[in-house]
Amino acid sequence: MYKLAITDDHEIFLRGLEKLLAAASDLEVAGSFVDGHSLLRSLPDLSIDVLLLDIQLPDFHPEELLMEIRKLRSELPILYLTMFRGTRILRRLEKHQIQGYILKDAAIEELKQAIERVARGESYFSPEIYLEEVGPGPNTVTTPQNKLPELLSPREYEILKMVCQEYSSSEIGEKLFLSKGTVDTHRRNILVKLGVNNTVGMVKFALQNGILHEED
Repeated sequence: MYKLAITDDHEIFLRGLEKLLAAASDLEVAGSFVDGHSLLRSLPDLSIDVLLLDIQLPDFHPEELLMEIRKLRSELPILYLTMFRGTRILRRLEKHQIQGYILKDAAIEELKQAIERVARGESYFSPEIYLEEVGPGPNTVTTPQNKLPELLSPREYEILKMVCQEYSSSEIGEKLFLSKGTVDTHRRNILVKLGVNNTVGMVKFALQNGILHEED
């Protein structure tokens, strides 16, 4: 019997996944969390073999959360569950000794096998991750124009352009009638989706993809 915890900010998905995994005879869901802070509060006292972790949470950049988890449980096996294909994000997370990476559209049997392998001390990286690389190579943030609508939502695309025009989160919020916290969440999500570390990386992406030269 392997015990696991799940963290995902989409509650309907989270509860559904709990039920699917709880039906497996050799898996026990010992905890579920909707954000990084609630996970970190419970993690020291949580008896689990695997942490199933969504890569995109509203309160932490993925690398920041991973570093906090490693401070509390340095050897805890982590299996990322994500919608993002391509290896840019994966390469960054591998530096922190993650054990697995699987897509959210995987079959439930594949997910169970991945959990069991990671719990046994092995690794599991879905082959699908490598089949749809975004951009021509690992050392560039250039993305084909026809991929941009798939990569960013219309709101994220709008915020990316405003960030590159040197608007602060507060100023963006005022113009788009959003709270500063909501804008900051969008900015974190943009960083994750583009596979960049900071605002400079976002600007570089915009320049290389002609976003700054578009007419509104």
